[in-house]
Amino acid sequence: MKITPLDIRQKRFETVMRGFARPEVSAYLELIAGEFEEVVKENIALKEELKRTQHKLEQHQERERTLQETMVTAQRISEDLKDAAKKEAEIVIADAEHQAEKIVHGAHQRLVQVVEDINELKRQRTQFESQVRSVVEAHRKLLETFAAPSFADRDYARVEDNVAFLTQKKATSND
Repeated sequence: MKITPLDIRQKRFETVMRGFARPEVSAYLELIAGEFEEVVKENIALKEELKRTQHKLEQHQERERTLQETMVTAQRISEDLKDAAKKEAEIVIADAEHQAEKIVHGAHQRLVQVVEDINELKRQRTQFESQVRSVVEAHRKLLETFAAPSFADRDYARVEDNVAFLTQKKATSND
């Protein structure tokens, strides 16, 4: 049986000669204590789950930062390779036309490889972003699940009807 704040507020104890019936009050208080103990345990479990989820998110964010730094480094290396290939081509052209053609051909092949490497890095980046989006979406759905209405929220009207019925029944039985 779930107890709502309304149940606690509307609870009426039977009076006896010197006040309320102590066993009834004690039993009701024990019931309330049990319910709140469950709520506290659930709250602690949810907080622990949130901490684990946040830790995982931080790990994924750190991986993302590392990959971004790697991609920036790869782009710098790519630019450096392009610059080196251009300088080398200029020097070779100055030495001899024949040698220049061979070096330009080699530089072109390297450029193709660099472009392929860049494309591969872009593909890896896209894949990583997709994975991170999936993780974020999973966490968002988990948060939405936690935000879903609880049992007390969904069954509030039914509980109110039960309390009203029991109150009327008790009132008619006392008359």
